[in-house]
Amino acid sequence: MSVEKIPPVGCNANKKGGAQFRESYLTLNMAALDQFLMHVDRSIKECDGELLSELVALKDSHVFNGDAESACQVILDSPYDEMLAAHIRCVHSLTNGHFDEAFACQTLVVQSFCKGFQAQKEENWGLPVLQQVVLDLRRIALKAESVAKERVGVVKGKKEGEILERAAEQIMSCFRVCVSDSRTSLDNTKRWGTLGIVNQLFKIYFKLNKLPLCKPLIRAIDSSDIRDEFSISHRVTYKYFVGRKAMFDSEYRAASEALQFAFSHCHKSCHHNKKLILTYLIPLKMMFGQMPRKELLDEYNLLPFYDVALTVSTGNLYMFAKALEEHEGFFIKAGIYLILEKLRTVALRNLFKKVWILLGRIHQLELKAFEDSLKLNKEDEIDADEVECIMANLIDKGKIKGYISHSHQKLVVSKQNPFPSLSSF
Repeated sequence: MSVEKIPPVGCNANKKGGAQFRESYLTLNMAALDQFLMHVDRSIKECDGELLSELVALKDSHVFNGDAESACQVILDSPYDEMLAAHIRCVHSLTNGHFDEAFACQTLVVQSFCKGFQAQKEENWGLPVLQQVVLDLRRIALKAESVAKERVGVVKGKKEGEILERAAEQIMSCFRVCVSDSRTSLDNTKRWGTLGIVNQLFKIYFKLNKLPLCKPLIRAIDSSDIRDEFSISHRVTYKYFVGRKAMFDSEYRAASEALQFAFSHCHKSCHHNKKLILTYLIPLKMMFGQMPRKELLDEYNLLPFYDVALTVSTGNLYMFAKALEEHEGFFIKAGIYLILEKLRTVALRNLFKKVWILLGRIHQLELKAFEDSLKLNKEDEIDADEVECIMANLIDKGKIKGYISHSHQKLVVSKQNPFPSLSSF
């Protein structure tokens, strides 16, 4: 995960040799605890948030023997002594596969750093560190949940997702620290960290299926005066989750726009991420009459959408149902099956438009013609009443401009544009 690259503020840091150290030290095996802590102390005193974030990241197996807590107290000032002692215990716990202990230690890391970060007035050099420790907390929480579930299922007295919920509470406290820093100058404000933290919370809330909790976070970001100034990587992630949330709320136009932004601005090298965005964007585009090109589906290995798009555009209801059935597993796993089912309305609209064209684009059409078209699509049990119901539903949704003459069993359509473009909805 990328972090905001905010220049250190609030201290006169002499960075001479910092870049050189970062290149050499991180490639070496961290063998000496004192040496490691001295580098941590140096990064704090020089306000080098980027370096400190690398030192406290959990990507390196720097495990030390000896009394880490005493060493931390000797070399580091509070609250960083507590933070680093907890960090070292966390790494040790992870190495031994004790994920519950690791989560407890990483929670203490976040709490300790957040305490020191909040005390830094008119400074935001610690933002990269905050992003890193919050990211690691979420990852450990996921692993702890997974391992606990594999071993004994949901432990008696504990509910599923409890560890993730505790992680979310801790991350939310970090969000409050950042979002409340409203009086500091724009260059020095901690508010630059809000979007990265919100994205971490989104990931937890989606995992827990607690999407309503995203709403106040979206409101906070959208009302921010710096919402368009965050890094593009964080904005792409944000728009992806906002799009999925809007999709869940049946706000399909807003969902399509958010996901389109995410796809258009996602870096071309992030093939997996672009595929993930397309998985949700394609069904939305089809609802507005924009069918995906086969070349695009080939490129991102999303060919299950091809048969669906083809049958929807041609109004072939029978083959549409077969396409959904054939790729049901993929669509359910992606969480888009119910959205795709709603494309049946689009397929019906396209089928009835073909009937209108075949009958010479007249504005009074026998309902029997539509009934016959449905029976040709193997809707054998359809009757006149059902046809009227389907037609009334399409008219109500604006897919057809007209009305039903029940006494004459006819559909009377507008002489101008009786089948409005789907893109207009």
